[in-house]
Amino acid sequence: MLELNDDEKDLSERIIRYIDSHDPKERKLVERRFKCLNGLGKAISQYPSVREIQVLRGVQRSEEHLIEALVSFSSPSYLLHIPTRVVAARSYLVAKFQAFSLLHILVGKEEEFRQPLRKIILSVIHTLMAEEVYFACLDDPGFSQKVKYNLANDLISLWDSGNDPLGIKHWPALDALWKARDSSPPAFGTMNGTSELLRLTINMGEEWHEFLVAHVAINETRWAMEEFLFGLSYEEIDFVRSKLVDKGINAIGRDEIPYYLSERPAFGDINSSDYRTVYNFYVDRRDTARFRQRLAVPGPGRTLEEIYLRYRIAKE
Repeated sequence: MLELNDDEKDLSERIIRYIDSHDPKERKLVERRFKCLNGLGKAISQYPSVREIQVLRGVQRSEEHLIEALVSFSSPSYLLHIPTRVVAARSYLVAKFQAFSLLHILVGKEEEFRQPLRKIILSVIHTLMAEEVYFACLDDPGFSQKVKYNLANDLISLWDSGNDPLGIKHWPALDALWKARDSSPPAFGTMNGTSELLRLTINMGEEWHEFLVAHVAINETRWAMEEFLFGLSYEEIDFVRSKLVDKGINAIGRDEIPYYLSERPAFGDINSSDYRTVYNFYVDRRDTARFRQRLAVPGPGRTLEEIYLRYRIAKE
């Protein structure tokens, strides 16, 4: 059944007690929200498991058939090609995100709760991202059949239980990069993304350093990293750099960026109090990258998150 794990239940119950001591009306609001979330999980679980064997008019459909279909996946839109339970499970993830985001708002600056809430909220965002990356990999002729079968199995596990086997291992490295970016925002300076990346990641783990050594010389990866770090598109970064060269300016501050662009940046600002902006930032970069791929123009054709996860998938 789709439901919160023990840690999530314990955290939500402790926060509800904390909220009750401050405002009983808000406690009732939270309890109603989590009751709806629990009810949604129960309703979705009435649909058959994607691992369950079904027979329709003498034709058997099983987990193996689903894996075969995923491995041969080539449709640009998969929404109508996957089981109903899978589509409904995405709505559960959104509802879970909203419920814990509500808690994040109501606990204010209580550090006892903020970090555990952050972990849960970002895990939902990472799960939504991971599903898209898995489909991109399944449609990539560069991956072997063996890798695709493993990916299909992981995707089914994600759909059936809400657990992402690959994500559990590999998303923490990108989460650590987010923390480094938040705690020490990039100094725009000369817009040198490589030096900024080295500055921010010097104390990060071996898994990230291994990726950095393998990819830092690859243009697409460097461009995607710069988009992630500076919060600007490849085109905007290139434009600002050219302006700096033309004017003979060695460095600029973040507050000067709008002056050089003469318009709002392509990507919205990230608000640390609203984690929807984290996902929006990913979607903006993803859509822009796909647009470049279709037009075959310079710039990253994938996000940093996709490049990183693809690298880890290939290493498995």
